[in-house]
Amino acid sequence: MEAVGPTDQPFRWASVTKLLTALAALDAVQRGLLGLDEPAGPPGSTVRHLLSHASGLAFDSDAVLARPGTRRVYSNRGIEIVADLVAARSGQPFERLLADEVCLPLGMAATRLEGSPAWGAVGPLGDLMNLAVELASPSLIGEDLLAEAARVAFPGLSGVLPGFGRQQHCDWGLGFEIRDSKTPHWTGSRNSPRTFGHFGRTGSFLWVDPDAGLACVALADRDFGDWARQAWPKLSDDLLAAHAA
Repeated sequence: MEAVGPTDQPFRWASVTKLLTALAALDAVQRGLLGLDEPAGPPGSTVRHLLSHASGLAFDSDAVLARPGTRRVYSNRGIEIVADLVAARSGQPFERLLADEVCLPLGMAATRLEGSPAWGAVGPLGDLMNLAVELASPSLIGEDLLAEAARVAFPGLSGVLPGFGRQQHCDWGLGFEIRDSKTPHWTGSRNSPRTFGHFGRTGSFLWVDPDAGLACVALADRDFGDWARQAWPKLSDDLLAAHAA
C-alpha cells in the first residue's frame, strides 16, 4: 500500500460511512440476523431496496417519493433504518456493534461513529485503507456475498448521483455505488464499469476496481466541490495508468 499525507489523523468520512454500515449489514446477513429480502422501510420495500437506494424513501425523512424498485432516490434515511434493524437484531447499539464486529476485526480501532450510520464516521486514512483492503479481498464476509453486494441491484433505475446530476442508469449495489456507465463521475475514465465505492461531502472517497486489482482512498479537510470534480478523476486515471505501465 502507498500513502501520501498523515495516515493517523482523524477526518470526517461523511457518506463513505455508508460502506462501513453496509459491511455491518452484510455481516449480519452472513450471521443469520438479517435477510436481504425481508420487508423493511415503506410498504413493498426490503432491506435490499434500502441498501441500494431503491426504496423510494426521501433523503432524510420517512416521506415516500416513489414506489419501491421504480427510481433511485438517494436516501440517508434508508441506510439508518437498516442500521436500526441490525442493532435491534444484535441487541446492542449500532455504534458498539460497528466497533466490535467490523472496525476492530479489520484493524480500524481509531475509527468511531459520531452521528448517523449514513454519514457519521470519523477516522484516519490508515483505517480507511484497511477498509479498502477488506472490500478488495474480503475476510469478514464471504466472497460470494461481497460479489452480490457489488452487483447492480434493480438495474435500469434512473436517479440523481449527488454532486454529478441525473443519470439515466444510476446504478447501485448494496450500499456500494457502482460506476458502470455513469457520466460525469467522480472516478476516472480508466476505471472499469465494475468499480464500486462511495464518496462523501467532506472530500472523502474510496473506490475498488476489481478488474484492475486496485483500490484508492482519500480523506480531506476541504469539503467536496469543483476541485474534487476535477482532481479525483485525474488522480484515478493517473493511478491506473501508472500501474498498467
